[in-house]
Amino acid sequence: MTGAARLTRKGRATKERIVSAAADLIYEHGVAGTSIEDVRAAAGVSGSQMTHYFQDKRSLVADVVDHQAKVVMELQRSPVGALDSFAALRAWAAVHVQHQLDNHCEGGCRLGSLAGEVVETDLLARARLALGFEQWEQLLREGLQAMYDRGDLRSAADPEKLAMALLAALQGGTLLTQTKREVAPLVAALDSMLTYVESFATDPAAVGRGGRDG
Repeated sequence: MTGAARLTRKGRATKERIVSAAADLIYEHGVAGTSIEDVRAAAGVSGSQMTHYFQDKRSLVADVVDHQAKVVMELQRSPVGALDSFAALRAWAAVHVQHQLDNHCEGGCRLGSLAGEVVETDLLARARLALGFEQWEQLLREGLQAMYDRGDLRSAADPEKLAMALLAALQGGTLLTQTKREVAPLVAALDSMLTYVESFATDPAAVGRGGRDG
């Protein structure tokens, strides 16, 4: 049995509260700028509880990565549904642009900002991040594959490469948006990439019907 499986319901709730508090602090202040004591105080737990659930800060950060991956995946799914149409992909892009606007272009991507801090120094966190990004890419890939199988995309389209490129455009655009404090880089990156995806449409008129953002 894993440690998580051995926890009581109350224990799981306490651990989740600690991870959630740590995720918010790390998103705002970074890994280096967040101490175990900061997390303990924010979660309202004792020092003994912290050591009971987490061997060290490294194990806490690994769980924060998993938490942020879940938050990110919820953002992908809830407002749009399946990403299996040109309209859905445009709506997906609009959700991310609006998310940055709502956050005043601060903080960046919850996974991407973590990656910038820990991928070269924490192998456990890097492995968790790689899994999180793979799940994200898979969601895009599944939608594009459905479009390909349905005949919405020409045979020259490669759903795997397109999904990877879409995620790369989102990450790069978000980083520049965070740096410049304006959404223009993210809008440009996503619009350019989606226009490329739409260039593979078997019926160009379907793209126009499917929700281009003017």
